[in-house]
Amino acid sequence: MPRANRRRPDHSGDDPLERLLAGWKRTEIRRGIEWTVQPVSAAQAQKSYTCPGCGRSIDAGVAHLVTWRADGVLGDAADLAARRHWHQHCWRVG
Repeated sequence: MPRANRRRPDHSGDDPLERLLAGWKRTEIRRGIEWTVQPVSAAQAQKSYTCPGCGRSIDAGVAHLVTWRADGVLGDAADLAARRHWHQHCWRVG
């Protein structure tokens, strides 16, 4: 029996900025600055990062938060370029 060929969705035009903005996120105010906070699940955490709160590594496979300014004057692209990855507890304490 011949194999049915199904069209796969074309993801070549996917914009990483759009994918990041489309995820579940919230807005928080910290020290008078508005931040966008987006959780990253352990399954989504593919790379390691350095937490700006404690200076320690966030290893691949560890759930954490990504934060960026929500009120930056340079626009969304610049704010996303300056995003930081935090341990969840470091963000809560910081």
